[in-house]
Amino acid sequence: MEKMRMMLVDDEERFLSTTKKLLERKGYDVSTALSGDEALEKLGSQNIHVVILDVKMPRMDGIETLKAIKTSFPLVEVIMLTGHGTVESAVDGLKSGATDYLTKPTDVIELIKKAEEAFEKRQRLEEKIRMAQSRHYMKSPRDIIRGSE
Repeated sequence: MEKMRMMLVDDEERFLSTTKKLLERKGYDVSTALSGDEALEKLGSQNIHVVILDVKMPRMDGIETLKAIKTSFPLVEVIMLTGHGTVESAVDGLKSGATDYLTKPTDVIELIKKAEEAFEKRQRLEEKIRMAQSRHYMKSPRDIIRGSE
């Protein structure tokens, strides 16, 4: 079974380093990005399954970053992270394709739980895609018989 790889995106370096260490101690493969631009660049070269994305960041905010991720990397699951707890930002994120949201400060166990749920959602979607592709390439016995007549 494939191991979940996640990315933390936040402009607070202390939050990134602390959370990354805690997640790595629990056995997770974690990369970090200090901005939306950096996250998009890394997503282009790394196979990331779940992104934990801060809403409030300078330059490119979390909602803009989320939309760019969903446009370029539609299978990446995104969990929005807000320190401000605004319902509006969470709703905007969910409408724009986020899987879920958390408020800061967040418990690492809760973050892991949400990330695991998002990863399972992605795996189910990938399985559906594989099944659809295999049905496209496989012929039914009836089609095979008709083809030989």
